[in-house]
Amino acid sequence: MTDALKRLSDEGVAIWLDDLSRKRITSGNLAELIDQQHVVGVTTNPTIFQKAISGGDGYEQQVADLAARKVTVEEAIRMITTADVRDAADILRPVFDATGGKDGRVSIEVDPRLAHNTRATVAEAKQLAWLVDRPNTLIKIPATKAGLPAITETIGLGISVNVTLIFSLERYRAVMDAYLSGLEKAKERGLDLSPIHSVASFFVSRVDTEIDKRLDGIGTDEAKALRGKAAVANARLAYQAYEEVFSSDRWQALENAGANKQRPLWASTGVKDPAYQDTMYVTELVAPNTVNTMPEATLEATEDHGEISGDTIAGTYEQARADLDALEKLGISYDDVVQVLEDEGVEKFEASWNDLLKSTQAEIERLAPSEG
Repeated sequence: MTDALKRLSDEGVAIWLDDLSRKRITSGNLAELIDQQHVVGVTTNPTIFQKAISGGDGYEQQVADLAARKVTVEEAIRMITTADVRDAADILRPVFDATGGKDGRVSIEVDPRLAHNTRATVAEAKQLAWLVDRPNTLIKIPATKAGLPAITETIGLGISVNVTLIFSLERYRAVMDAYLSGLEKAKERGLDLSPIHSVASFFVSRVDTEIDKRLDGIGTDEAKALRGKAAVANARLAYQAYEEVFSSDRWQALENAGANKQRPLWASTGVKDPAYQDTMYVTELVAPNTVNTMPEATLEATEDHGEISGDTIAGTYEQARADLDALEKLGISYDDVVQVLEDEGVEKFEASWNDLLKSTQAEIERLAPSEG
């Protein structure tokens, strides 16, 4: 078997698993992925936890104990999810230590219902960091307009952040600015900048899903020729923006004070259209100092037949810009697409959270001890 995952790691791409469940922790599967498939981090989100907890494997005893204590369903979810993140963080701790804190990270997201409330998001980030109580945790904050000042404040408190739900280049630049502002706040407060880490999760496949749908609606040969190009182009231009920001004088001053670069993270890398190569959002986005967080199916596909041929982003910016410009000429508004995707992203996570509330409440009621 070709070791495509090792080659990917050698090119400077950190491989993170976009999934977590208690069964994955207790069965030894997560440890195995770290040991054998070069996995050096884990990301979670409300959808992942909803699937894991509603699946039930390994949660019954904890839910029964929480039911006996008569906790609220929100508190139960927090206890369950932070327990999983804590245990996963402990499994990944050797990676964290070996990489000086760069990898070996586990992400947990703030309640998505707070996505448009800055103050509540910061309060939730502080609470999650305290509950998990592991240095290799990343608190996920969505890159909504209300999320930007929350990112600055949370970083300014010395809490490491995974910024999620980034779709547009303009918003990504605002995210990097929020990170630098947070580091400047932390520095003013006299905090050591070296333990503060961050990734910026730039979503990939959803961009193609939305734009391809619009291209299919146009239906011309010119439109069909652009199918499957927008997401990779968008991500490559994001990397160009990353290179610009993290070579600036503003950044240099922070780096001299011990700060770490905020790495671009390619999220939503599972291919949704069967017409496309199932590893395209991995093989087409290889560049140093990036993260690719993959569903297990994408991880396995990359290991099996992914062709890693070095850096596939350098030298592509002109073509990437041309691909996005061609969409505008066909009447597909980039600004509209990315706003639709952000709104849908928040709504999907809220819906998953609400499903998680309902299914956990049902389990609490089922396992609650009878009175008397």
